Amino acid sequence: MKEEVLHRWRHSHAFGQDRKRPGESRTFLVIALTATMMVVEIAAGIAFGSMALLADGLHMASHAVALGINAFAYVYARKHAHNARYSFGTGKVNTLGGYTGAILLAVFAAMMAWESVIRLVEPVPIAFNQAIFVAVLGLVVNGASVFILGADHSHDHDHGGDHQAHHHHHDHNLKSAYLHVLADALTSLLAIFALLIGKYVGAVWMDPLMGIVGAVLVARWSVGLLRSTSAVLLDEQAPDHSQREIIEIIEGAGEHRVVDLHLWTVGPGISSAVVSIVSRSPQKPDYYKGLLIERLRLHHLSVEVHPYEEH
Repeated sequence: MKEEVLHRWRHSHAFGQDRKRPGESRTFLVIALTATMMVVEIAAGIAFGSMALLADGLHMASHAVALGINAFAYVYARKHAHNARYSFGTGKVNTLGGYTGAILLAVFAAMMAWESVIRLVEPVPIAFNQAIFVAVLGLVVNGASVFILGADHSHDHDHGGDHQAHHHHHDHNLKSAYLHVLADALTSLLAIFALLIGKYVGAVWMDPLMGIVGAVLVARWSVGLLRSTSAVLLDEQAPDHSQREIIEIIEGAGEHRVVDLHLWTVGPGISSAVVSIVSRSPQKPDYYKGLLIERLRLHHLSVEVHPYEEH
């Protein structure tokens, strides 16, 4: 067979992953902001004796590392998008970056809680004025980072009417980075609150207590991100409404029945499907592909057709 003829049936598995994603440049910018503020807060937390401030600085340090992983995932996925070793492209590198970030969030939450408990048992004197100033500065930087990463951040919702084949459509890598800086902003806010209470009411124990509260909230975000990313990494089947949509499109076009369906996510906004059809009047696979691609955003769609036989 001639190669030029066979070429029409061959296609790339990059699925757009070779293009620079919007979150990549913003992530690098936030890394620079976070790393700078991290140094200031850790130094101030040690110098002024504030556990909430030190926890915020350590949190920023950990998030700088996590954001670095997110940045690496963007670059790696883009550079290796055409590598034939990856059966469905490098889309899941993005999700793997988000999954790793979620694990780091959980680790950092545990570290925050542990350090806060130690300070509850063994309190240390706090230089409130200096600590409050640095905490406010940290909140400003964190707020800017949240704005940068959240400008068009896609939240983890299931949009049933947008004809998206799978609800895991967002950029998990960007969501991981977004949650890290959001956690930083939260711990900065809690630090300010705790320091103000400690200064004007004398309740020094509020400082480590806010560290524990922040740790609990960060842990909850971690669990949510772990659930959404692990579902993609494990090729979890798409939600029922997405499967029903495919079945209705095929079976609504005549005496065709979908007898087997696999629908899963292979990257941000990238869903693949394998559909097995039994029909009394079977058509060529391209006919069914045309029906689906006209309505749904599907990549690497495979269709097998079997003629219906009574016996």
